[in-house]
This record gives sequence, structure tokens and C-alpha cells, in this order.
Amino acid sequence: MTVRSISVLGATGSVGASTLDLIAREPEQWRVVALTANGNAEELARLARQFRPEVAVLADETRLPELHDMLADTGIETAGGSQALIEAAARPVDLTLAAIVGCAGLAPVMAAIEQGGTIALANKEALVSAGEILTAAVAKHGATLLPTDSEHNAIFQCLAGNQISQVRKITLTASGGPFRTWSVEQLATATPEQALKHPNWSMGAKITIDSATMMNKGLELIEAHHLFPVGLERLSIIVHPQSVVHSMVEYRDGSTLAQLGPPDMRVPIASCLAWPQRMETPCAPLDLAALGSLTFEPTDEERFPATRLARQAAEAGGAIPAVLNAANEVAVAAFLDGRIALPHIAAYVEETLSCYAPPAPASLADVLAVDREARDKAHRLTESASIA
Repeated sequence: MTVRSISVLGATGSVGASTLDLIAREPEQWRVVALTANGNAEELARLARQFRPEVAVLADETRLPELHDMLADTGIETAGGSQALIEAAARPVDLTLAAIVGCAGLAPVMAAIEQGGTIALANKEALVSAGEILTAAVAKHGATLLPTDSEHNAIFQCLAGNQISQVRKITLTASGGPFRTWSVEQLATATPEQALKHPNWSMGAKITIDSATMMNKGLELIEAHHLFPVGLERLSIIVHPQSVVHSMVEYRDGSTLAQLGPPDMRVPIASCLAWPQRMETPCAPLDLAALGSLTFEPTDEERFPATRLARQAAEAGGAIPAVLNAANEVAVAAFLDGRIALPHIAAYVEETLSCYAPPAPASLADVLAVDREARDKAHRLTESASIA
């Protein structure tokens, strides 16, 4: 039996937890090299004791002394800060699971790519904000990107054994979130507590709010544009409330291939962990007879304008998707803090885009500079309450 090495960047988040759940079921097949987290020292220490990595890293270095004390008797190396994250990601492994939320994951992802290994990418911001730079680095260093989002992983599976030149259309499916049937007037009254109750998926707070506004699907459209270069005009979104069909690929001969599965992130993660093979998961198989029917609806960009903004950002290219992403993160935080209404998230993103159009970034440092400036502008806009 071949033992494979893995680093899990973002080990305490929902994707990291699902990944480690699968690894724990076949521990003899894996050697964990690095586990990282943002600031949850207690959970990272618990995971480190269970999986015995070479190194455990906290982005929040103020909590490093606690982590060090909790692992003092284990021989596990501990480290903290952004540079430590990059160094952990740069350790050679067979597979890196990249699930750090936000632009904090950009530099670690680049470090993993520069090792020329295989990266299971669950960090949306990496491709949204720095798609051209990261894909160029993948080509330069001979790395392999495996998409871990359920939608992109579904497309990846539907393309297997086929040529992308034969694709007529790629369709990403969206659940529609908790407010799929709400009117414009109702959306204005939505609370963070209501928005965090996704009907199908268990995810982190930020991505759950993105699902409620449909920005999540907009960001995925930009990701798909970089992962599957068929042209933006061949990428579409359709609402599928059951979250059983995760995406579809239509070919020039009229055939449409769809990937179906339960709404459980362990399915696409397992696809990446075992690629190009398959592995067992604890997920219950689909019972299509019990489901009875699968339904599909067009997107409504009047109620959910985020997908329109994301497509426009992708069409503009350059630094504009990074501005979109940064402004969205700031606006989502403002909504979760109770400072703005749900529809104002997209409104503040659009206002930020209208007042900040920097030149295309030439490096990761440029992307991070754009991200900082866009966040600053979005902060000032949300704090001024310029949108009533």
C-alpha cells in the first residue's frame, strides 16, 4: 500500500473538517505533513494530536503560545503568522488541500503551486482574485489543480475523457439559498440568522451568506472561467433547489453529462483525494425514487443582482474580479454585524466597482495591494451608510 502525504490548509473549517473525516477513515493511507488554522488553537491542537502532522500553524500568531503549550509533549512543530502559513504550504507533499477562506489563502496556494504538486483547491478567492496569475504559475511549475467546490468538481468529472474543445455549454447549478422564493420587499427584512440557515448545505458563515445573495454562484462563474476556458458566453447558471445535480456539461453533439450526488462536501473532496481513482465515503447513495422529481428554474437578477455583477467583472477581467471579491467580503461582514441590509451587499459591491478600477495586476503582490485598497474603499462606503 502506498502512503500519500497531505497538507490541509484551513483544517478547522468545514472543508478541512470534511477532508480530515475522510482521512481518519483510512489513516494507514495518509501521512499528514501540515495542518493550519486561523485562530482556533484548541481545535487545531486536538486535530494535531489525532493526525500527528509535522507542523501545526496558526495564522493568528497571538495564539501561538497556547498552541505550543497544548502540543508541548507531542514533538509536533508549531508556528504562527502569515509567513509560517506560506512555509507550511511550501513543504513538498503529494496533495495540498487548500481551504483557507479569503485572500489570506492566496500566498499559501501560490507556495503550494510552486512546488509543482497537486492542489485540491477549495479557496474561491485564489482564482477569483488572481486567476490569470495562478493559472500561469500552474503551467510554469507543472502543478495540477483539482477543483474541490462541488460545482467545479462536477464539471471536472463530466469532462473526464472528453475534449474541452467539444463543449457547447457548461451550466453551474445553484440551490437558490434560503431566500429563493422571497420577494424584493421580503429580502430587505432578512436577518443574518435567517440567511445562515441554508436549506441543503452545511458551510461556513461567509459562504452561506454568499449563497443567500447568489454571489457564491457569481464567484463560481469566475472560477469556472479560469478552470474551464470555453468562453464566458458558454457559461451559465441555473437554479436547482434540490442540490442533487451539481453541474452539467453540454457537448456539440447534443449530449449533456451531469454529475449527481448528495449535498455533502465529502463527495467532491473524496474525488480529489483519490484522483484519478475512487474511494469509499460514508455518504448515503442517492435514492432517486424517494426524491421523486428534480426541478430547475432560471436565475432572477432583479432580486439577486450578484451574478450579473460577477459576470461583468469577469468580462472586464484584470483587477476587477479582485475588487468584486474584496468589496463583497467587506459587505458580507457588515451584514453579519447588522449594519446593512441583505440587498445592500450587492449594492455596496457595485458602488465599490464604480469608484475603483485599478490596472491589471502583474504579480501576487499587486493582487494583494488591489485587495487592500478595495477593502478600504468598501469599508468607507459601508461605514458612511451611503445606500439607504
